[in-house]
Amino acid sequence: MAMRLSRVAGTPNIGVEAAVSENLAIVSSEADEAFIKDISEVLGVRSVPTTVSGSHVVGSLVAMNSHGAAVSGLIESAEADLIGKELPMVLLPDYCNAAGNNILANDNGAVLSPEIDAKTADRISEALGIECVRSMIAGCVSVGSVACCTNSGCVVTTEATDDDLQLLREVLKVDVVRTTVNHGSRYVGSGIIANSRGALVGDATTPIEMGRIEDGLAL
Repeated sequence: MAMRLSRVAGTPNIGVEAAVSENLAIVSSEADEAFIKDISEVLGVRSVPTTVSGSHVVGSLVAMNSHGAAVSGLIESAEADLIGKELPMVLLPDYCNAAGNNILANDNGAVLSPEIDAKTADRISEALGIECVRSMIAGCVSVGSVACCTNSGCVVTTEATDDDLQLLREVLKVDVVRTTVNHGSRYVGSGIIANSRGALVGDATTPIEMGRIEDGLAL
């Protein structure tokens, strides 16, 4: 298992530009060869470059685990065909279409934004093959933006409460460590992509933050 500093499309906010599982990475079609190489070498998965709804912020619009994906309902048909060939997919309503921001999931469970209605939560649960719980994290409804999890661990913003940590442990069934990323950013999910093999971290991340992320993701 390894961790590497990385950058894509001129930004350290790599979690905005890619979503990853144990088996696959969905990445912005503007990702350069160096970033694709980082994903292959560190995370050990194949990358599928695409846009979602014509946008390059695919990490904000896609949430995935080994079983399936939740994707913005604004996705175009050619994009949906590309992702749908790779894994089962559920499309989200317009009001919660930023799936990567609104869903924090691994293969054990998921925390969803409390703004997602019960019917949509059930559809997400079925597509990802896991139990889903609706809750804020650190007072934030965009739960996927303030945390990053794998099947081995989870890191979450330093603003998370003890109750938040307990919820994450119970739902995701992994240990949790508080941290920031990219030199103090609370948006942990925006600065990391990871699976149980390793993690890529935005290249503005400090050595102290890297140590916490390494501990939290059990790398």
